[in-house]
Amino acid sequence: MTSQSDLNPQLTPKKALPVRFQRIAIIGYVGLLLLMPLWLFLIAPREGHSNGFIFVVYILPLLLPLKGIIQDKPYTYAWANFIVMFYFIHGFTLLWVAQDQLLWVLLELLFASMMFIGCTYYARHRGQELGLKIRKLKDELAQEKAEQEYDRKNR
Repeated sequence: MTSQSDLNPQLTPKKALPVRFQRIAIIGYVGLLLLMPLWLFLIAPREGHSNGFIFVVYILPLLLPLKGIIQDKPYTYAWANFIVMFYFIHGFTLLWVAQDQLLWVLLELLFASMMFIGCTYYARHRGQELGLKIRKLKDELAQEKAEQEYDRKNR
């Protein structure tokens, strides 16, 4: 018999540690979501790039995990780290080439770091609470082999 919390992860109570990491992730996420358009459109507009290009390259990727973050899906928090890597690369590159914008670059790196750490550990701890886990390849291969042997015996 499945419990109500198995059917709806929202009903599974969160422990303090995942809540703390979720807050860190959300502060980093919202920080980047606010910083990037303010910085790139108002504070220091990029010359030679259209607003559409800047939106697609720098802001649109941040909107991709928005639905899953609102719905509190640990899997979304996990894959959002792939997106945040772009902002690390962007920030570290600008440390070398745009030292006149050091404050904004440091804010970008701070928010990206917060999002990365928060998302990583939130996905891990909340996934454990919900009983989610990534199966190991070794286990999958063993199960596949057992199924093939079972099929061979029952032919």
